[in-house]
Amino acid sequence: MTEIPACPKLPAVQYGNLPLASRYLLSPLAGFTNLPFRRIIHGIGGVGLCTTDLVNARALLEGTSKSMELIATCPEDSPLSVQIFGSNPEEMMAAAQFLERRGVASVDINMGCPVSRITKGGAGAGMMCRPDETVHLAEQVVRSVQIPVTIKMRLGWDDQNITAPEFAKAFEQVGVAAIAIHGRTRAQGFSGTVSREGIRLVVEAVSKIPVIGNGDIRSVADAAVMFAETGCDGISIGRGALANPWIFHQLVAWEQGREIPPTGNFDQRLELLQKQFAYLVEQKGVERAIISFRKMGHWYLSAMRVAAWLRNEFQTARTPEEFEAAIRHIAELGPKYGDRNGVLPEFKIPVPSGPVERW
Repeated sequence: MTEIPACPKLPAVQYGNLPLASRYLLSPLAGFTNLPFRRIIHGIGGVGLCTTDLVNARALLEGTSKSMELIATCPEDSPLSVQIFGSNPEEMMAAAQFLERRGVASVDINMGCPVSRITKGGAGAGMMCRPDETVHLAEQVVRSVQIPVTIKMRLGWDDQNITAPEFAKAFEQVGVAAIAIHGRTRAQGFSGTVSREGIRLVVEAVSKIPVIGNGDIRSVADAAVMFAETGCDGISIGRGALANPWIFHQLVAWEQGREIPPTGNFDQRLELLQKQFAYLVEQKGVERAIISFRKMGHWYLSAMRVAAWLRNEFQTARTPEEFEAAIRHIAELGPKYGDRNGVLPEFKIPVPSGPVERW
């Protein structure tokens, strides 16, 4: 095993007037970074800030049930950042003000989503195609609230338009509190590898605000390389946290010079699965929770190396009795390979593939 270098000595991360408990953040991830999962992450410890799934600013102002569910929170889910998307400055300002009144700690503007249904309306990564309007929108949102406003973006629209450094410089000048940069272009989607050189260019473009590196962080070793090659102030993790919810706890131990604790074993992961499901039942009721937990449950059980027929029994459960029976069978039989009480084989969450225009 390659030895992991010591964590660099870095100043604490602060978003405007909001100090973060650690420099390790949970990325917004559509369909996954909901309240039950955020509660799991906070319960394990080590995370400095969690961000919601992206929320449509207009839907938020209309009070749709989906948008209200996306921003649902509780005392242990603190501090919380809500990520909003949209291309209309008035709607984005009003959404930020609405969130401030609800006690949200920070608002994040999504400039990174590559999905066509988002970008074709001028939101998400589509904002990178309109620099003047985008910087003006960011400035208006910043001026409309007292809480810190941050931005999550990609390196650019494509390899011929690496505009993130120029955006970062402009955003700092209009009062944006921090930048999170995913080291891929919109055209890349999630293909290829993250350009840490590109992230470094964003770090070098600003003078004071923190820059958070994002992409391809699945382990402490990956984080060490990100810090060393980019000079970033913190790291945001999405799919890596789905595969290993203990990663934030591990990173803090590494930063403090302590022994890095292992990832959870089979039984510990099963305990997390059941706890997250219970949180979801609190939020939605048991019938809705059984259906909506299937996607998340799939990743838990895959990481636990549960046999395919048992995963199918879990996925097809429709009643509380069937769900409990599936969990009981999984607990009794354990993983199909690997050590039940030790470290399971490494697991990676697959990313969307194919031309990004078809997503």
